[in-house]
Amino acid sequence: MGTLENGFMAILAGAGPMGLGAIDYAVHGPKPPKVLVVTDINQERLDRAASIYTQEDAKKHGVDLYYVNTANIDNVENYLLSFTNGRGFDDVFVFAPVRELVELADKILARDGCLNFFAGPSDPNFSALLNFYNVHYNSTHVVGTSGGNTDDMIEALDLMAKGIVNPAAMITHIGGLNCVAQTTLNLPKIPGREKAYIHKH
Repeated sequence: MGTLENGFMAILAGAGPMGLGAIDYAVHGPKPPKVLVVTDINQERLDRAASIYTQEDAKKHGVDLYYVNTANIDNVENYLLSFTNGRGFDDVFVFAPVRELVELADKILARDGCLNFFAGPSDPNFSALLNFYNVHYNSTHVVGTSGGNTDDMIEALDLMAKGIVNPAAMITHIGGLNCVAQTTLNLPKIPGREKAYIHKH
C-alpha cells in the first residue's frame, strides 16, 4: 500500500546514495509525508543532501523536511520523537545494517507504523531486538526491501521521464568501461557515492 500520505516519516542513515533517492521520492512522489526527518552521523553527507533536497523545495510540496546529525545527541529516540510530538513515525526506513539503528527504528514507530529495512546486511546472522508487544497490540509491522519488481521499474522510469524524480544526485563518478578495474580495486580510497559506467558501441 506504500507509505502514509501526510504522515510522519523518518529515513535513518539516509544521506547516502539510496537515501538520497528515498528523500527525492518521498518529497516529489505521489504520497508525500507531512514531516520527513533524515538522519545520518556524517555531517558532510547531510550537508550535501540538504543542498540537493532543500527545506524550501520540500515545503512547496507540503513537506516539513529536517536533517539531523545523531552522532552527538544523548537520547536520539526522544529527540526524533519530538518531531512528532511523541506520537511516533508512520514510516521508518533503515538504510544501514546496524543493530542499534534497527532497534531505534522499532522504538520510534507510531501505532500501525511500518519499519522498512532497506539496508542489505552481509552477515546472514544479522539480528536485532523487535518489540512484539507493539506488533500484537499496536499493529506495528516490518518489511524488507531488497529490490523492486517490473512494475516498480516501470514506475521509476516513468517518474524519471516526467522529471518528478532525478537519480543524478545518487551518482558522483561517471566513467567508461576502461575505469572499472581501477575503480573496483580502489573503492575504499575513492570519495563520493555510486559509480556509473557507460559503454558506447
